Amino acid sequence: MDQQILIVGVLGIVCFAALAFVLLAPSQKDKTNQRVTALNAAKTVKRGGGPNAEAQNKERRKKLSESLAALENKTKDLKKKKRLSMDQMLEQAGLTIKRQHFYIGSVVSALTFGLIGVVSGQQPWISGLLLVVGGLGFPRWSLNFLRKRRQKKFVTEFSNAIDVIVRGVKSGLPVNECLKIIGREAPRPVSDEFHMLTEGIRVGLSMEQALERMQERMPLQEVNFFSIVLLIQQKTGGNLAEALGNLANVLRSRKLMEGKIKALSSEAKASAYIIGSLPFLVMGAVQLSSPDYLVPLFSTKVGNFILIGAGVWMMTGILVMKKMTQIKV
Repeated sequence: MDQQILIVGVLGIVCFAALAFVLLAPSQKDKTNQRVTALNAAKTVKRGGGPNAEAQNKERRKKLSESLAALENKTKDLKKKKRLSMDQMLEQAGLTIKRQHFYIGSVVSALTFGLIGVVSGQQPWISGLLLVVGGLGFPRWSLNFLRKRRQKKFVTEFSNAIDVIVRGVKSGLPVNECLKIIGREAPRPVSDEFHMLTEGIRVGLSMEQALERMQERMPLQEVNFFSIVLLIQQKTGGNLAEALGNLANVLRSRKLMEGKIKALSSEAKASAYIIGSLPFLVMGAVQLSSPDYLVPLFSTKVGNFILIGAGVWMMTGILVMKKMTQIKV
């Protein structure tokens, strides 16, 4: 009898423990919910960087907006300075001569053009006009031609230089070392500009000041984009290789678009060249067939005024056609 009571008691205790475990233990659904909550919390911490992630993101966005506003103000200030000094124009053209040497060359060019007019037996006013063209027109036109040619060469090789920086940063090199590599190995004028950029940093200029001087020497939108990417990355952080890689792709897309525009506008340019050359071709043909027919245009005042008016209208038409065929990207 005592053994039966003991067995019944043990069985009762076991049943009570099993019932308590079933009632008090968390269900499988509760465990699943707890595990999902823990995983979401872990993902939030990983992505946000901690409980202060929202405040850090706000601070980063604030710094980014301030940097963009400062760069935009500097760009506006540079655009306001449209009139360049002679020293700046010579530097942008890649010439090492001084301003005085350029003025001496302009005087020599003016005397040469005036001498050509006198030797060829032209009217005094025509010789004076040639003197002005040789002193003020031809030297500055040549200088602007050298500036545009140098800037075109720079844009052609600039995207490749940015790719060098991207590969160098991905391999672990610092940005300054990548800039030095471009200054040593890239073709001119890209190597010249990056060499002056690294030399400015070496003598104590900040990255912002060195890039600002580079933009003054090479006033291009591509250089402005490059400066913005570097300065924003320096102030706010981020993946520099990815940003510069995207910039290189954008520059190549711009170059491709310029090529398409040039191909589409080539027909209009050819028509403009033909129309602009027709008066001179007709004048040459008339001069060969009957030399005395055009003499009054050069020997009488009325003929001179007709030539001046024709030249003005001709130049106006050429400028209008040039403006119509130019499409900026």
